Amino acid sequence: MSQATQQHSDPIPIVSNVILHAFDWSYQRITEQAELIAQLGYRSVLVSPAMKSLNLPSGTKWWQRYQPQDYRLIDNPLGDTFDFKRMVERLTELNIWVYVDVVFNHMANESDIRADLEYPNQWDREDYAKDPEKYEALTLFGDLSEPLFTENDFVEAFGIENWNDKWEVQNGRISGGPHDPGLPTLADNEHVIAQQRAYLKALKAVGVKGFRIDAAKHMSLEHLEKVWDEEITHDIHIFGEIITDGGATKEEYETFLSPYLQETKLGAYDFPLFNTLYQALEGEGSLTSLIDPYIYGMALSPLRAITFATTHDIPNNQVFQDLVMSEENEWLAYAYLFGRDGGIPLIYSEHEISGFKNTEGKPRWKDEWCSKRMTQLIGFYHEMYGETQTQVEASDEHLVFARGDRGLVAINKSDHNIEVNVAVKADIVWLEHISQTYHAPQQGNLRFFIPAKSYLLFSR
Repeated sequence: MSQATQQHSDPIPIVSNVILHAFDWSYQRITEQAELIAQLGYRSVLVSPAMKSLNLPSGTKWWQRYQPQDYRLIDNPLGDTFDFKRMVERLTELNIWVYVDVVFNHMANESDIRADLEYPNQWDREDYAKDPEKYEALTLFGDLSEPLFTENDFVEAFGIENWNDKWEVQNGRISGGPHDPGLPTLADNEHVIAQQRAYLKALKAVGVKGFRIDAAKHMSLEHLEKVWDEEITHDIHIFGEIITDGGATKEEYETFLSPYLQETKLGAYDFPLFNTLYQALEGEGSLTSLIDPYIYGMALSPLRAITFATTHDIPNNQVFQDLVMSEENEWLAYAYLFGRDGGIPLIYSEHEISGFKNTEGKPRWKDEWCSKRMTQLIGFYHEMYGETQTQVEASDEHLVFARGDRGLVAINKSDHNIEVNVAVKADIVWLEHISQTYHAPQQGNLRFFIPAKSYLLFSR
């Protein structure tokens, strides 16, 4: 499935993998788009948390999916257990793996309607009892007549104030401020672990092939290791979300990400590489920083990295919105991520959630996933998979690297064209994928111009 699965015994066979993050898409819409997803070259689809989650009378919001009420059934505005199973079945028919975003750090904040910590709440349990046939059919595992969690399954309530204090971050409540009671944090106890493992086993039985661990930064390594043991990780691709503001030597990296990488075999979002990309493209940084960021601790191991140009948190949380790249720079970032050797690219897609618009005034990330440019990048990524990456030339403003003797990637962030001459075999004609033009070497050199604020992808 992916290089990251090499960490476990009997892994799914390694092939090139591109993940579509169908953020807050309904299961039915994913099912309807399944054939197109497969045709475009995506090998996996990451779906929003699949469980019973907060559904407010005032309307449905994406963040409600990250406030669980019950693991034992799927019932939320994106669909129910039946819709989910149909989606998995259809994607599996097309050889597309389903990854599920898993929220295990906390449960829903229902402090406005009750003072207790029983999940699901008494009204939801009464609904179960009123229509047992319906809810039994939706059940993934367990006994719905009993609460999933009670007061004893939560740690003492307090809000996180010092976000660099590991104990506080991994025990305190995620909240919106001093007047928000926050999300009740689950304890690392035998019952919690058993329920979380039962949920994962149930999803695996349905056909799920991967998990994203939401808020992994907020969970202790001991908790993670008890849940994600060999039985759960077998034949499954798993990666955690541990947000950091940079790579090695940064306090967040050393406090949270480094121990996770050292003490588990799981994959992770490559926030160090994202920050390197952001500084190189949006800041005053140089594209030379992208030559081999891993050796400087500015990117994760290629075997464990989930790479991205944006995630759902960046445009949808005000605290991260200054990390949204310009459209043109985001495409340069994608060219680098799809062109390089290492990591599994994740493509973010939303409807109209964040409010960001593209240059045409349309929702920024609604149709990017199926655009011609994205399809070209995905095709190039699969074509070059497994080819070694070697540096050709670089400056503050441009970067050129080769993929074996079969491909070339050229990126230019400046506002002027840049001429490049690359020594190649004289008898080979090269196809440039973006313009769909052919280039013949002259006297052993391939000569071309990288347009301003653009990229080129060549293959033999």
